[in-house]
Amino acid sequence: MMDTLPIWVSIPASLFLIISGLLTLIGSVGLLRLNKFYCRIHAPTLGNTLGVFGMVMASILVSSALEERIVVHQILLTVFLIITAPVSTMLLMRAAIRRKLRVEQKENEGE
Repeated sequence: MMDTLPIWVSIPASLFLIISGLLTLIGSVGLLRLNKFYCRIHAPTLGNTLGVFGMVMASILVSSALEERIVVHQILLTVFLIITAPVSTMLLMRAAIRRKLRVEQKENEGE
C-alpha cells in the first residue's frame, strides 16, 4: 500500500471536495434567504444531493488510489440519497399543503 497519494489523485479529489463544500454552502444560504416554505425546500435538497456527489467522487478517487484497485461501493451511498431525498421532500410538501388547506377551511368556517 502507498503512504502518500499521487498528485494526479490529490488535485481532482481536492477540487471535488471544494466544489461539494461550495454547493452545500449555497444550499444552506438558500435555506436561510428564501422566505416561503415552498421555495426554501428546494435549495438544501439540491445542495445536499450535489454536495454528496462531489464527496463520493473524491472518496472513490482516494480509495481507489490507496487500495490500488477500483473501489466503487461509495456509489451505494449516492443511490440511497437519490432515493430518499426526493421522497422526504415530497412528504414535507404534502404535509405543508394539507396543513394550509386545513387552516383555510377553519378560516372559511369561522366567517
